[in-house]
Amino acid sequence: MSERIDYRKVAPEAVQALSSVGKYLHAEKFDLKLKALVELRVSQINGCAYCLNLHTQEARAAGEAQQRLDCLSAWRETNFYTEKEMAAFAWAEALTLISQTPSTEAVYQEVSKHFTERELVDLSMVIVNMNAWNRLAVGFHVRVPVRTS
Repeated sequence: MSERIDYRKVAPEAVQALSSVGKYLHAEKFDLKLKALVELRVSQINGCAYCLNLHTQEARAAGEAQQRLDCLSAWRETNFYTEKEMAAFAWAEALTLISQTPSTEAVYQEVSKHFTERELVDLSMVIVNMNAWNRLAVGFHVRVPVRTS
């Protein structure tokens, strides 16, 4: 698969604007492990290899256990994610698959139990931002760098 165009070079202002969401979340000190897990779950759904590669590295650097990374796509079948994390994953799935989700009310009620209003907006921004980056990387065939370790 060859890269189509380098959107970063073609429209650097647009990339900078999208990057500002990540800078906002960093300034808000959003939980790095949870952020990485949610970004991974969204990227799994969207089939974005570039983002999966990037965010698994970030998750490990933040101290995330390899087993939790390995089993994330089947999180409902495990017992080692917290209720808060599971609510975040369900919210991520509902927003990412919004055209296939008949109603988000039950998911919203559950996630609202674990996050303040501000945290829920920030979580939603993580999800929205990741979906945007996934669509760019998948759409333009961004190459995944080969890791040596």
